[in-house]
Amino acid sequence: MSWSICIDLKSFYASVECVERGLNPLTTDLVVADESRTNGTVCLAVSPSLKAKGIKNRCRLFEVPRTKNLIIAPPRMKKYIDYCTEIYGIYLNHFSKEDLFQYSIDECFINVQPYLKMYQKSASALAEMLMKKTQKKLGLRATAGVGTNLYLAKVALDIMAKTSPNFIGELTEKTYREKLWDYRPLSDFWRIGRKTAEKLENHAILTQRAITLADPELLYKLFGIDAELLIDHAWGIEPVTIKDIKQHQPKSRSFSEGQVLPREYSREETALIIREMSRELAMRLIKTHMTAEIISLSIGTKDFQFHSGSIHLSGPTNNLPEIVTTTEQVFWRVTDPNQKIRRINLSAGKIADEQTIKQLDLFTDTELKKREHKKSEAILAIKSRFGKNAIFQAEDLEPHAQTLARNREIGGHKSGEN
Repeated sequence: MSWSICIDLKSFYASVECVERGLNPLTTDLVVADESRTNGTVCLAVSPSLKAKGIKNRCRLFEVPRTKNLIIAPPRMKKYIDYCTEIYGIYLNHFSKEDLFQYSIDECFINVQPYLKMYQKSASALAEMLMKKTQKKLGLRATAGVGTNLYLAKVALDIMAKTSPNFIGELTEKTYREKLWDYRPLSDFWRIGRKTAEKLENHAILTQRAITLADPELLYKLFGIDAELLIDHAWGIEPVTIKDIKQHQPKSRSFSEGQVLPREYSREETALIIREMSRELAMRLIKTHMTAEIISLSIGTKDFQFHSGSIHLSGPTNNLPEIVTTTEQVFWRVTDPNQKIRRINLSAGKIADEQTIKQLDLFTDTELKKREHKKSEAILAIKSRFGKNAIFQAEDLEPHAQTLARNREIGGHKSGEN
């Protein structure tokens, strides 16, 4: 048994906007959304007050009733990151960095087992302490899940804390089976998405108890190796710890770029966006001193119909001109002249350390590639010192280009800075 906490800020973005305006997040009708896009834009967050009225998080803006008291706040990602840093600082005042795992901008796992004797507090009492300190310093309310492993802490947060008077849920393997084995719907449980739940329901498996009673061969047939995780979680078992997560080294890596265009683009207009994105991808490789061997591109319509393709580079490389040219080749190959494009996903695969490649490729490196590399490094240095838009391509000034606007965003949303 190893007690963990999963702590989450209630409607984080919306609560920050309320606090910044001197308003109570629990009584203020506020939605965070970029109204300048379209009325169908996705809301990043809605305040607890709106949630209590049945408005769901990640809804479309047109789904929010336009009352006279409604506040529509444009996203300010830089502001949210600043608040997140402050909150993380509160956690660091009480726990070692090695025992913290930031799961998302507003959610954090904490291994509190080593601190129970030191603070002479239970895991739930430690969670309550952090929640009070966060509210006192920043005016933000939090909820917390406490469990004897990371999975139980997360489930306690997602399901139990919502109905708890003190906004803290607590689970052990025993109480998990007592309280949640027959809980529905399954999709409320961490790592069981809608499609997984539907597959289970098609075989009359509607609860965690039913998963434990199901034929393992059926589960492995439906979900492959993921069935092992599904079965463990059905019993409330999770052997992975924060230490394991931090020590994990993925077998393969990839870099990716993706965006949803502001409107439907023609094939010719999209070609410019492809060049912008491939330049950005190459720059990421150069900045991190990595190389790639494969370029993969996926082009989608507004109706989520995708055309995809991959191509091998000449070898492990981060050469910008080669990556741009190769990406364009894939683009022209997988699209047709009449296609209207709304979504683009670009990735570089078979990532390797640049220094290793240099050692292997010492005698075939050309002067041209060396000059290109030095030029790219100079561009990165300028951007690092003066900002991402300090230097750019002339075509980035085209009306349908996206690079300059995206450079002012964080995570695809406005940073809140000019």
